[in-house]
Amino acid sequence: MRILFVTSEAYPLIKTGGLADVSGSLPAALQGLGADIRILLPGYPQVLEKARNLQHLAHFDHLPLIGSANLLIGNMPDTNVPVMVIDCPGLYHRAGGPYSDASGREWEDNALRFGILSRIAALLACSNSPIADWRPDIVHCNDWQSGLTPAYMHYMPNAAPVKSIISVHNLAFQGCFPAEWVERLWLPAESYQIHGVEYHHQLSFLKAGLYYADAISTVSPTYAREIRTTEFGFGMEGLLASRQHDLQGILNGIDIQEWNPATDPYLAKNYDANQLQGKNKVKAALQAQLGLKVSAEAPLLGIVSRLTHQKGLDMFLSIAERVVQSGCQIALLGSGEHHMEQAYSHLAHTYPEQVSVTIGYNEPLSHQIMAGADIFIMPSRFEPCGLNQMYGLRYGTPPVVTHTGGLADSVTDTNEETLHNGMANGFVMPATDAIQLLLTIERALHYYHDGAVWSQIQRNGMALDLGWRHSAQAYMELYQRVWRQTELPSR
Repeated sequence: MRILFVTSEAYPLIKTGGLADVSGSLPAALQGLGADIRILLPGYPQVLEKARNLQHLAHFDHLPLIGSANLLIGNMPDTNVPVMVIDCPGLYHRAGGPYSDASGREWEDNALRFGILSRIAALLACSNSPIADWRPDIVHCNDWQSGLTPAYMHYMPNAAPVKSIISVHNLAFQGCFPAEWVERLWLPAESYQIHGVEYHHQLSFLKAGLYYADAISTVSPTYAREIRTTEFGFGMEGLLASRQHDLQGILNGIDIQEWNPATDPYLAKNYDANQLQGKNKVKAALQAQLGLKVSAEAPLLGIVSRLTHQKGLDMFLSIAERVVQSGCQIALLGSGEHHMEQAYSHLAHTYPEQVSVTIGYNEPLSHQIMAGADIFIMPSRFEPCGLNQMYGLRYGTPPVVTHTGGLADSVTDTNEETLHNGMANGFVMPATDAIQLLLTIERALHYYHDGAVWSQIQRNGMALDLGWRHSAQAYMELYQRVWRQTELPSR
């Protein structure tokens, strides 16, 4: 089966968040199951620099507003999965990130930049694709940036019997733009209606994907249920409820080669579930590196996160001083809302031997915190899947989480029953508020001080199969099921 995997970022070429991790790992796992898969990605400078063996593949004429673009083909650096790159300097050759400039302001032409990504994905799936010897059976879109692809496929005059799937990694980001972009991106006027791409008098890339795709996947079973409710649906719950039979939640995996404490090159000492004492050396090295007091006894709480309301880091901030005064240390890596960055930095200034705050993103440090911390803090108000809690489990760093999305699907709360049956691997807050976060951390610390029980909790998490094998198999089954559908959707 031929799969076109359309994404706006893929690790290690370009990364802003978890979508990149999925886009780097899932295609490789699918390839391992026999899929003939290619990634389609915009040609950001980082992508052109890091992709291997890039060469010209095709040329596209008659594109909205820009006229033409070239398509290159090469390979992913680590996995050798084929990657097709849209080479269009006017759209993608810019300093800054994939979605915004260096100051954090979103690019004003994002509608065009990702409209072109979607348009080219659809053209590759049509009967007169410029690539004569490769046409996909399934186009797998990801998040709003490729959401227009199923709409283009639906209205394309040279449509081929190709099916589309859209994966929702975070429903909160919907790709909404002024209605004038419907015409500018060459979508037919009839598509701009409630049964189409219109969303509150705007064009929504995500809604286009959710409406026109043959199937919808989300990144965890619990999130698939949550997004059909008012609380988590962000206005899309009605559409998603109407398509519930086309909606499936598949829990993400992680790259267990990249995230492996036994071989991780970023760690001062490698370790595994049978040699957990190595983790203590990583902790000591991390404390020294961050300027914290080197202490084996002080519980070290780790945070690697965007500093946003969604991630619940405002809740932790409100109790952080109390946690520090109880004898804990905090190692935080992340960036986000300015007021939160300032507040955490002030906390570190107040308690320099107990709190370290690193604003920004640092891949080696993220591994070191995951390994060196004793407990990982992740109190998200909603979390479609989450990968960091899985990294914590993999590294023997039990996470404290809320009962939502992928956190609920991957972390089993520690209590007498789960300790007895060997399932306990973390700590789940009974409600999403600061008091419950504090009480759950205190409960985790109670178990932390019982060395034998704590080691068992660590080993339970480290024993989980967190790789992509099961998830990739579920996607292959979804592709097969969608491909067998012969009737065109009535929408």
